[in-house]
Amino acid sequence: MRYLPLTDADRAEMLATIGVKSIDDLFVDVPASARLKDPVALPAHMSELQVERALGKMAGKNVSASSVPFFVGAGAYKHHIPSTVDHLIQRSEFLTAYTPYQPEISQGTLQTLFEFQTQVALLTGMDVANASMYDGSTACGEAVLMAGRVTKRRKAVLAGSLHPHYAETTKTQAKYLDIDVVSTPADLNGIDALYDAIDDETACVVVQSPDVFGRLHDITDLCEKAHAHGALVISVFTEPVSLGLVKSPGEMGADIAVGEGQSIGVGLNFGGPYVGLLACKNDRNFIRNLPGRLAGETVDADGRRGFVLTLSTREQHIRREKATSNICTNSGLCALAFTIHMTLLGEKGLRGLARINHETACDLADRLSGIPGVELLTDAFFNEFSLRLPKPAAGVVDLLAEQGVLAGVPAARLYPGGGLDDVLIVAATEVCTENDLIIFEKALKGALS
Repeated sequence: MRYLPLTDADRAEMLATIGVKSIDDLFVDVPASARLKDPVALPAHMSELQVERALGKMAGKNVSASSVPFFVGAGAYKHHIPSTVDHLIQRSEFLTAYTPYQPEISQGTLQTLFEFQTQVALLTGMDVANASMYDGSTACGEAVLMAGRVTKRRKAVLAGSLHPHYAETTKTQAKYLDIDVVSTPADLNGIDALYDAIDDETACVVVQSPDVFGRLHDITDLCEKAHAHGALVISVFTEPVSLGLVKSPGEMGADIAVGEGQSIGVGLNFGGPYVGLLACKNDRNFIRNLPGRLAGETVDADGRRGFVLTLSTREQHIRREKATSNICTNSGLCALAFTIHMTLLGEKGLRGLARINHETACDLADRLSGIPGVELLTDAFFNEFSLRLPKPAAGVVDLLAEQGVLAGVPAARLYPGGGLDDVLIVAATEVCTENDLIIFEKALKGALS
């Protein structure tokens, strides 16, 4: 009765009030084939202590990214997060302040969103950023829809080296909005195929750098080609730490920058929640078509500094037909974590962190490509690169995992049937020690011998 406080008499009274004889009558519209015949196969009753032990035993089957040499990337990266970040985001005024429906009352939340936007704009070399998206893949899809609204065109061209999850999410979001999404073939070597795919009907070109294979691209010429045809360029990144060293999307001429902010302040978390970043040029048409929300700075009647929701073009705040997006919220707590970590780093710290990442990856690439039969496929990279192995990569990864080394992501997992069975995508960040690199090198030699 502790957790089921209603008596049989209470239930009978409730059923009589709504006009049914039994609880089963409430499910008559659910087909019998969709109903469970028996209870879910879980223990009928366990004490709290027993539940903790059972779940702990199940969780123990997982291999923690912090417990072994870890070289997995392909869109989500293991970085050190200062303890200050978790301490601050768990303060009750942040943790419980979900979405400010009466925003001007939530001045602290609005100020952090304003600071977040400033950081994202500076990071991407853009002028304006919104208050975050769900994650990088949905931000990519929203940017394509935004480009369609801005240009009044219905064709989007995606680079084959765009992360497949981003491509599929974009196609899903565009499917029922009359936008034709075209992808060039997956290419480990470059983005040349994009040039031929641009025409006067193109709304936008979507290109990732570093791409899913780790290759860096200078998209300056591509931007010029796209702009000559009246198309916009959407520059995607999954590793924001790279922007501490490489040219920003804005510097290369991109119109919209989108990416995943997980690397800064947000743990791997089994794949989420993460925080999507979206920024654009200072163009009135662009800003009016930004999805989600945008926090702004103002002054009150007494001249005191304050913060407001300058734009909130989502369905929850304005008429559905006028909304630029059906996004329900922003990733507020993850955006706060991003902001705190970025504030702790500062520009100098971010550049230093980026340099450590790059140097570690270069060291690892030299070690692994020196193994007989292993070929380095990425000649320009940040902290992630691709290798061609003399054996199928998936089997090698499984073998190394048994030895306590999480070696990377087989490209065939992202491109099944794409002829990339022997390609392994490897990432190295500041958390990879020299001993980790030595262990990986030794284990890979053994697996290939």
